[in-house]
This record gives sequence, structure tokens and C-alpha cells, in this order.
Amino acid sequence: MEENGLGANVREPGEARAGGPELNREILDAFGALVRQLAATGQSIATSFRVAPSDLLALVKLDGVVTMKELAHRMGCDASFITAVADALERHGLAKREPSQRDRRVKNLVLTPDGLTAKERLMRELAERMPWCYALDDAERQCLLGLLNKMLNSPPPSAESARETASDL
Repeated sequence: MEENGLGANVREPGEARAGGPELNREILDAFGALVRQLAATGQSIATSFRVAPSDLLALVKLDGVVTMKELAHRMGCDASFITAVADALERHGLAKREPSQRDRRVKNLVLTPDGLTAKERLMRELAERMPWCYALDDAERQCLLGLLNKMLNSPPPSAESARETASDL
């Protein structure tokens, strides 16, 4: 086993895997390393676009006409934060605010032609630099997506079983 440079130990293919608590710790370490790698990659891409990582995330999440409230939901942040994101995207000429046709009190955020071009470039960069895009084949990516969705859609354990699981870590 060797360290991958991001603080996680990476097993060589075919290397025996531990069970129980040790396996849980290794999974947690691997997820931590993956999150750090994704954050570093996102920061690098954001720097190349001359925007904040949150602005980059907004570019990914903006599809068509989106209310600012919906964008906040998609980004998993408070609606008040979206004002700063919208300001930055407008300042860079990547998006513009428009009043909603149904409710003029509601503001929509729409990508400009430059924003659409930037989003296409961003999606290409993400595909080149995200580890699941270059390290996994299509079947492995489908499997990964299935496993991620299974974890994300599973109900959390009860407080009692959570304490038992925590003692395994």
C-alpha cells in the first residue's frame, strides 16, 4: 500500500482488503482523499476561469432559465448567498438576471452566450480532470454511480445503530 500524495493510502490492484472497522476507516480515508482531490481540481479550474469555486458550481448547475431560489437549492446553499454568485457571474458576463414572466418579484438567472461557451469549456475540463472520467471505464462509472445513489438514497440509521456503527470506527 502506498500514499497517493493526498493523504490517503491507496492499495495496489489485487492487494488484500481488510474487513470490519479497518475497512470502514480505509473507505473514510479514501473518500477524504477524493474530496480533497476534487476540491483542489475545482479550485484549479476556477482559477483558470478567474472565478470563485462557488461561481463555477453555479455554471454547472445553471441549465436554461433557473430562479435564484432554485439555484440555491441545486447548489445546496442559502438563497442569500446566490445574490453574491449572481453578482459575480454578471460581472464576468457569464449570466444575467431577468424578472420571471409569472411573478415579477422572482428573479431568474440565465446564462449569456459567453456563459454557455464557458460552461461547455468547463464541462470539457471536468471530464478531462475528474478521476472517474479518466480512471474508470463506462461500466465502472455506471457501477460507481449506482453505489453512490444507493448510499445517498438509503435512510439514515437509527440513533442506536449509528452509535454501534461509530464504535466500529
